[in-house]
Amino acid sequence: MLSKNQIKSITRLKQKKYRYQQGFFVVEGIKTIKELLDSNLELQTLYTTESFNIDAKDEIIISENELKRISFLTTPNKALAVFKIPKPKPIKTNKLIVALDAVRDPGNLGTIIRLCDWFGVGELVCSKETVDCYNPKVVQATMGSITRVNISYVELDGFLKQHGLPVYGAFMDGEVVYTKSLPDAGILVMGNEANGISKPVEAALTDKISIPRFGDLQATESLNVATATAILLSEFKRRVY
Repeated sequence: MLSKNQIKSITRLKQKKYRYQQGFFVVEGIKTIKELLDSNLELQTLYTTESFNIDAKDEIIISENELKRISFLTTPNKALAVFKIPKPKPIKTNKLIVALDAVRDPGNLGTIIRLCDWFGVGELVCSKETVDCYNPKVVQATMGSITRVNISYVELDGFLKQHGLPVYGAFMDGEVVYTKSLPDAGILVMGNEANGISKPVEAALTDKISIPRFGDLQATESLNVATATAILLSEFKRRVY
């Protein structure tokens, strides 16, 4: 049986401050856990109702009731794993980079991580106001892509000015992306869900780009940030396909 201290230690990882105090994050669901087990991430403990046939010291068989007590999901999915938060890696600036300015929604960040993985973007740079990538909801939404994208948290406006790369910001009134000449290497900045790109980050941009509205009424106010990221990444990559 799980002890009260074990349960407390795991459930605390829902909060960012405890994740970084302890140096661990939670992953749920068999498919996502297996993807992370096949990666370079270090497993601390796997709690499961069915054996994964891994090293016995890393695996603890628990009951469904115990899983419910430690799970962050409404309907727990047979297993929960605790992985070590990896050390930050240097940011490679020789290819396309996606940067996020205060993106708050875990589902949006998780989807953008998956998009980076899909489009072969290896670097995702986030402002410190962006939701933590090890938030359980973010990890869940990445479906394992978190293992294949290098995610960094920086003072974003300062970072954008350091590397001499063209910096493209997504705006409603920017130049239409379909007519824009786009490079192989550069930075695509996506803004906050409600407020867009902040003024300090806007000052570091070299170009503003937009996705045109085609609806007859032109009534849609904006696109979801993850949806907009997908369209813009597709356009960047189409040029170099």
